[in-house]
Amino acid sequence: MSWSRDDMVRRAAAEIADGQIVNLGIGLPTEVANFIPAGISVFLHSENGLLGMGPSPFDDQVDAQLINAGKQTVTARPGASIFDSALSFAMIRGGHVDLAILGGLEVACHGDLANWTVPGKLITGMGGAMDLAAGARRVVVLQSHTAKDGKPKLVTSVSLPVTAIRCVHRVITELGAFDVAGDHFRCVDRAPGIDEETIVRSTGAPVVFSSAADR
Repeated sequence: MSWSRDDMVRRAAAEIADGQIVNLGIGLPTEVANFIPAGISVFLHSENGLLGMGPSPFDDQVDAQLINAGKQTVTARPGASIFDSALSFAMIRGGHVDLAILGGLEVACHGDLANWTVPGKLITGMGGAMDLAAGARRVVVLQSHTAKDGKPKLVTSVSLPVTAIRCVHRVITELGAFDVAGDHFRCVDRAPGIDEETIVRSTGAPVVFSSAADR
């Protein structure tokens, strides 16, 4: 049985270490904020200029002026800081974001990422994806293992426009967690009930299975 969306988000949240500054990309990665393990103190950064972002607000907490980079209303934790985009992107480009969890369209086994456009389709913009992919100290991609037409999204070489080269460290999909390893992916965690054959058949690059992934 593959991981559900909540399982994937929970697995991604386990990547966060105590005390880190973390940026969560638009879409599924945003939901990681709701699964941060108890006892973990983390400052969530949003590239529109907020450090210390809290979870989604209840109805009586909504402040239309307080939004994340995806234009969703958020809350601010005690100690949060609000600043302009120039300072926010300086933080990213200066290497002050410990971890970025981003969505993806394709990831190559040597770490190239494509996640900002599909030729011929109308997409509003790349946001901070290029800066985060290149500037964060560690990049984890949270995405489906295959596209809607069944094509692998973990590949030897991306076919879509590249966001940043050799930037991804780990990919989490509904089938498991995979580290980029140069000429192959290394499966470090398999979803319960998912066998190696299923992963190999769904991946567009060689896969090596670590003993830790055995279930």
